[in-house]
Amino acid sequence: MPQDPAERRVTVTGPPRRTLRASGYYRPRTEIDEQTTLGHTYVRSLMRSQLRAGFTALAVLGLLVGPLPLLFAVMPDARRLEWAVLGFGLYAPLVLLARWYVRRAERNERDFVRLVEDR
Repeated sequence: MPQDPAERRVTVTGPPRRTLRASGYYRPRTEIDEQTTLGHTYVRSLMRSQLRAGFTALAVLGLLVGPLPLLFAVMPDARRLEWAVLGFGLYAPLVLLARWYVRRAERNERDFVRLVEDR
């Protein structure tokens, strides 16, 4: 038994050579990088949620802009009204729709990153 405590001191100068993995532990990022079926499922779920957001924005845009030609056909002499509706009445809803879409897409990506990074 050594009598001097300094003789028992050990200095580690590098990273550990092997790491212990907990049983049942998996990393989704590895699954995606290795293109396994589970990784493909993760990416496909992100793509579906992004596509769903895009189709929703497109449907709202179609419902917002689609009836305008019919409205303008009913009132053929209202040229100033047409320009007012197209120039001012449609601008704010389009900006709000674009803002909603961007926020939704970023939220989908944030949820995906949180899922992949195990947070």
